[in-house]
Amino acid sequence: MPSLTTRFAPSPTGRLHKGHAYSALAAHTLARDRGGRFLLRIEDIDPTRCTRENAEQIFEDLSWLGIDWETPVRFQSEHLDDYSAAAEALREQGLLFPCFCTRAEILREIERAGHAPHGSEGPLYPGTCRRLSEDERTQKLSTGTPHALRLDLGKALALTGPGLVWTDTNQGIQDARPELLGDAVLVRKDIGTSYHLAVVVDDGLQGITDIVRGVDLFEATHLHRILQSLLGLPVPVYHHHALLTDAEGQRLAKRDRAITLRSLRESGVSARELKRELGFEG
Repeated sequence: MPSLTTRFAPSPTGRLHKGHAYSALAAHTLARDRGGRFLLRIEDIDPTRCTRENAEQIFEDLSWLGIDWETPVRFQSEHLDDYSAAAEALREQGLLFPCFCTRAEILREIERAGHAPHGSEGPLYPGTCRRLSEDERTQKLSTGTPHALRLDLGKALALTGPGLVWTDTNQGIQDARPELLGDAVLVRKDIGTSYHLAVVVDDGLQGITDIVRGVDLFEATHLHRILQSLLGLPVPVYHHHALLTDAEGQRLAKRDRAITLRSLRESGVSARELKRELGFEG
């Protein structure tokens, strides 16, 4: 049996807050208590939002918390070829199709249809480019029209068949329902991959056996499960924890300027005090 291996995989788009601290401590504690490994991965595939300076600040915050990790740290931006290879494997199975739609065009199509099912990432893609003829696709590709690559979920489900499951330690065995995210983008127009594809590839390559993350990513796991099957990757055990909230009950988020670990540290809060507040021994 492989050694239990957990990871903390933040995006370096700003400073860490208490919610990040909870996830990192939970993953680190699980590995420590079970005699396993803890890895740190920097998910920096988006060059417009991610910086090395922010990554260095993440290292600083985690060190302050008393968390140690194996080196070298995997930076996703240094491994784009791995994601390209995975996308090519899916393309060769006929499971990807080019999508030339802009966000505005997708919204207009949804409005014309009168309604659209919603997933965790908003209205589901209405299938516009999936229905293009081969001639239409070829013409658009030949003229260099920008495009993403989406998973043809119908074909993927036909290939994997029923019976895909995954396990969450809080909610038990789950039947995979990737239809919750529909024909998801696996290769973005601008960066050559996507969160969904990169995270599944990385977890497989790094031998992650246990994934600790917030319940906001619970629904995405249904899609990740079918990608694992299609790419022949092992299936980790998932530990989706509740999200930390502020005094008004809103989830902590960088975009809402949640109080950062750095500001707590500078205000005199010790790592021991914060860990006790979060339910971990200081």
